[in-house]
Amino acid sequence: MSSMTKTAKPNARLREVGLGCLLAITLSGCMTVGPNYQEPELAISQQWQTTVPRDTKEISLEHWWEQFNDPSLVVLIQAALADNPSLDKAVASISSARATLASVKSGFAPSLDGSANAQRSRQQQSNMISTQTSRAAGFDASWELDLFGKVRRSAEAAQARLQARVNDWHEARVSLAAEVADTYAQYRACLLLIDAYGEQLVSTEKTAQATEASVQAGLTSRANGSLARAGLASTQSSLQAQRVQRDLLVKSLVALTGMDEARLRDRLGEGGKALPQPTAFRVATVPADVLRQRPDVASLERELAAASASIGAAQADLYPSLSLSGSVSVSASSLASGITSWSFGPALSIPLFDGGKRRAAMASAEADYQGAQAAWRQGVRDAVKEVEQALVNLDGIAYRSERAALAAQEYRAYFEATEVRWRTGGASLLTLEETRRSALSSQIESITLQRDQVRYWVALYKAVGGGWTPTAVE
Repeated sequence: MSSMTKTAKPNARLREVGLGCLLAITLSGCMTVGPNYQEPELAISQQWQTTVPRDTKEISLEHWWEQFNDPSLVVLIQAALADNPSLDKAVASISSARATLASVKSGFAPSLDGSANAQRSRQQQSNMISTQTSRAAGFDASWELDLFGKVRRSAEAAQARLQARVNDWHEARVSLAAEVADTYAQYRACLLLIDAYGEQLVSTEKTAQATEASVQAGLTSRANGSLARAGLASTQSSLQAQRVQRDLLVKSLVALTGMDEARLRDRLGEGGKALPQPTAFRVATVPADVLRQRPDVASLERELAAASASIGAAQADLYPSLSLSGSVSVSASSLASGITSWSFGPALSIPLFDGGKRRAAMASAEADYQGAQAAWRQGVRDAVKEVEQALVNLDGIAYRSERAALAAQEYRAYFEATEVRWRTGGASLLTLEETRRSALSSQIESITLQRDQVRYWVALYKAVGGGWTPTAVE
């Protein structure tokens, strides 16, 4: 056999292998098993089933807390967003998801490993001593072709989960800002209630002192003295309860913002005692438009997309896999000439029997998809509920707050008139205490409704997504 023939046969075999590889690569670009994901439609009403606020403005919701015209609130929310463990945890989840995506995408490329070693040896036979140096180096390469799209589907799933984690981070920011604003509104209302109870305490103390003096003079029964002291003790207890609640709310703000408590109290002291006044913003009339601005709903949809892609990845395991591998090595020693060796070839793996393991994995992936779909549907319903509940609360509280403020004003006037009559003997102490309780209850209700009105606006800001807009993530 001539040297030309010896050379031709290896070349022919290499061409056959190359053609097989080219065919495999072509197939890998054409076959991707599993369902092609389509974003589900929002099966909800085309309009809100409640009254939408009137006299509203078209404003940007990106930094909605700035619309409250309260510098202290802005400082607190900025501090919370700058340093909060829940946000740090969400960022770590994004980093983990991004690393997973990079790991999955590495399956598109071949792997290459190199090795090298050197040895020095010595042998002694009879009176002869010989030494030699051995050296070897080599490369190993392998590449599993993505014949049926397992890597592609896995990359789709990882990309969707990365987007979901980013959306989770946005949701954490929206929720954190809303919690700070809600707690701040409660704190401001608590200060107003402390003032109300403090004013009431001064009035009650004066009544108790006057009544005690009258009892000691024998002009008033001891029962009236007991009634006056009971009213005083009740007011003192209520005032102390509000002071405790104020301090608890401060502790909550410290935990949310990460600010030093002394610095936080100074900041709160600069803001006065008035409740923040939110701006009434315009809500989209089409619920679907609002839900697209919710990062939590978007996150659930991305999880659904990931579950769909995972079905394809599991299905690809049911089909054969083809990999290419090769190696080149060079070895030499000081006592022999160098040797070069190489190998290259495809390897086909066909699943024949695994006890149903692959089928079970696919069934599990399909079940995960059904679960993700149910979670998404529930998330949509919850989102609609949250928006409509906030709208219902705002619609009802506007009228109640106005009426309560008027009632508090009139009860206060009635109490002052009764107190004048009591001092001149025209009204009994029992009548005075009843009017006092009515005036205080009405004032507390008015403050509580004002507080709740602010809290409902905060809830609506959160329910419509807090200014979040979807963005692509690479």
